[in-house]
Amino acid sequence: MQFGIFSVGDVTPDPTTGRTPSEHERIKAMVAIARKAEEVGLDVFATGEHHNPPFVPSSPTTMLGYIAARTERIILSTATTLITTNDPVKIAEDFAMLQHLADGRVDVMMGRGNTGPVYPWFGQDIRQGIPLAVENYALLHQLWREDVVDWQGRFRTPLQGFTSTPRPLDDVPPFVWHGSIRSPEIAEQAAYYGDGFFANNIFWPKEHFQRLIELYRERYAHYGHGTPEQAIVGLGGQVFMRRNSQDAVREFRPYFDNAPVYGHGPSLEEFTAQTPLTVGSPQEVVEKTLTFRETFGDYQRQLFLMDHAGLPLKTVLEQLDLLGEEVVPVLRAEFAKGRPAGVPDGPTHAALVAAREAKAVEPAE
Repeated sequence: MQFGIFSVGDVTPDPTTGRTPSEHERIKAMVAIARKAEEVGLDVFATGEHHNPPFVPSSPTTMLGYIAARTERIILSTATTLITTNDPVKIAEDFAMLQHLADGRVDVMMGRGNTGPVYPWFGQDIRQGIPLAVENYALLHQLWREDVVDWQGRFRTPLQGFTSTPRPLDDVPPFVWHGSIRSPEIAEQAAYYGDGFFANNIFWPKEHFQRLIELYRERYAHYGHGTPEQAIVGLGGQVFMRRNSQDAVREFRPYFDNAPVYGHGPSLEEFTAQTPLTVGSPQEVVEKTLTFRETFGDYQRQLFLMDHAGLPLKTVLEQLDLLGEEVVPVLRAEFAKGRPAGVPDGPTHAALVAAREAKAVEPAE
């Protein structure tokens, strides 16, 4: 079981002071948060991709490459790579390069994003969102696995005798997650390729994501990748902690009430009752996170959103101390209890290399 954090990279005024960090401050803060995540023993740091204010992470591989040089162990991932509006050839090259620089500590999460205008900004039609996701990923999958590619599709110019460089590290592409908050077609896509499915269940009630994950697990087995229980699932979540739960609620409420994403909507109490958001003590975070297994089954990766809504860097780093010291060690131990032997661990480059080598020596039937 892997634990980590993801950042959407928003530049939001602190509602308690009125101060808005500069883009430079926010970018540097994301780097500090990633390094802190490794320091406190987390497994993954992930960044989103956005091309519009108030967000700053428009070039995730640039940021992750910088972080790779300043960390040693933590897996570096995207929380969204826009498979619809990025050229799959450039994705193949950028992430293979990052893979080499980070010695394999790289994942990628494909998604369509949540900003409609990004499509025309990059010359695409939002009405083709799902077909773009399907076609572009099919090409990316091929580029990482074939040295010479001939290809023709609907949405980009054909390729003839094309080789993407550099080749993936150890000839093993980065592990791919397909992220979705609403689309069964993306769950189907993840299942078809035997990739991971990440249900970013931070906004909607759990029943919605339960249906998506069940569909993914069923189709994963249908395509012959293993049993439904062996499918690779990741979940999102949001937390804010203080040692005393009343202090956590009092401190976080103005940030929640004014957050650009969910502010001015449901109350904090309504939102925490219906979504994974937990505002309280470390023990309350542990208790609520453990309920996810009851709803979704044993899964491989849990990422928390912690640096949004204008929270100052100092507060976020304090949150990470609590997460690393008092929450994750308990979650690791509790999730390990009763975990069936056939359920795989979270993906790593070393494990993918070992699996490929094991498959290579399997006797032919």
